[in-house]
Amino acid sequence: MTANATADGTLTPRQAERRRGILRAATALAARGGLEAVQMREVAESAQVALGTLYRYFPSKVHLLVAVMREQLERLHEQVRRRPPTGADPAARVAEALTHAFHALQREPRLAEAMVRALSFADRSVGSEVDEVAQVTSAIVLEAAQLPDPPTAGQQAALRVVAHTWHATLLAWLSGRASLAEVRADLHTAARLLTLASPAATEDELQPVPPPPRGAAPVGG
Repeated sequence: MTANATADGTLTPRQAERRRGILRAATALAARGGLEAVQMREVAESAQVALGTLYRYFPSKVHLLVAVMREQLERLHEQVRRRPPTGADPAARVAEALTHAFHALQREPRLAEAMVRALSFADRSVGSEVDEVAQVTSAIVLEAAQLPDPPTAGQQAALRVVAHTWHATLLAWLSGRASLAEVRADLHTAARLLTLASPAATEDELQPVPPPPRGAAPVGG
């Protein structure tokens, strides 16, 4: 992508529109067939760009799908801004927002699988793109928490752990290692780290949320 950027690193309106078209094409292919369906030549044809142009924007399929994930997360972030969670405390609000985000990705399981697998395949060459995904995820968590003051160092650490947990639970569900009920329990437990980071925490508030028994009915959207 940087090969097509202007001198200050930004894209021209035409380049930005071309990039959006590439992301739309990749998203549609992934939603239909998962990771294997996203072939660079087919993406280029669908986006109506030359294959060489596509590679200048995205050097590999992993780069492309990590960028798709960032775009999807930015949409989720905008939804959190427009419709803030209404839980009674930061932990409840974060758990609510991340559960809703999980269900949004659940509606397109093949797309979610392609994005998460690409993220797990990412090496150092995709480091900046992976960092951007992490930053957007953390921004979603912070937006949802609605903290009354700037986060303390402890709360910042808790927010990072919550973001990591969200990605891990998504991967566990996609690989069939966790039910939706277990995902929800894990998200609620991780979100309560925000309570742990608060000096006003009580012993009762710090008790973990027990996981559901195996075979429990899945939690609906």
